[in-house]
Amino acid sequence: MTGYAVETAELPQGHLSLELRSVNARFLELAFRIPEDLRPLESQLRERIARDIRRGKLECRINYQVHAVAVLPEAPDAALLDRLVQLAAQVQSRLPQAAPLTVADVLRWPGMLGEVHSEPASLYATVMELLERALRELTASRAREGERLRSLLQERVEALRQRVYALRPQLPAIVTAYREKLTRRMEELAGTPERDRILQEVALYAQKIDVEEELGRLESHLAEVERVLGTGGAVGKRLDFLMQELHREANTLGSKSVTAELAQTSVELKVLIEQMREQVQNLE
Repeated sequence: MTGYAVETAELPQGHLSLELRSVNARFLELAFRIPEDLRPLESQLRERIARDIRRGKLECRINYQVHAVAVLPEAPDAALLDRLVQLAAQVQSRLPQAAPLTVADVLRWPGMLGEVHSEPASLYATVMELLERALRELTASRAREGERLRSLLQERVEALRQRVYALRPQLPAIVTAYREKLTRRMEELAGTPERDRILQEVALYAQKIDVEEELGRLESHLAEVERVLGTGGAVGKRLDFLMQELHREANTLGSKSVTAELAQTSVELKVLIEQMREQVQNLE
């Protein structure tokens, strides 16, 4: 399911922010955009997220902006500068076409102006604390969306049930009318008075087109959908299976249609079921 959460922290050395974005996906897909200084944390971040999130494409972004030095030092770090000059000379001796370092490059070099960096352990602990807070907010956001989806699916279930209820009282009349129509047609084609044989064949065919069994299974599957929706938790796969079963019964109903009413009801059922299937894919 979709969700969003962001948490920030102000540290003496800089501003730290952690952002989580999730979109719909059948499986769990994690992507990280984090500074190289925090790359050693990736496996720990991945493990922690996977404990709470089971499905979805989730992106974790971490941004760490070190505060600019308020007062410039009288001189750059001499030892670091000497080492940088040596390394630059070695690179240019091997790669003459490489562009030389500019003054700006040198001054921006980490530690050249005496920037203070956070202790890794302290910074890592703050990142994990932000992750915990962001996961709580993301989970709450996804729960709110899940409640909206549950209400939407419940509405579709009720709409399906109403169509089944509306069709059931019409079945005896539909079967009787079709039996009479088929009897007349067979008598016309046969041209013989073998009425008992004709009635027997008509009765057998009328039994084949009876959709009472399909309607009963539809009602049973709808009741199971409601039960699963009420249990909560990771119900997406179970509901996806039920959508397949509902669609199968609606298809069978359509294949047995002998009137426009039956055919129209079959189409309406399949439209509603497809709407539910699209939303079910989003549930965790």
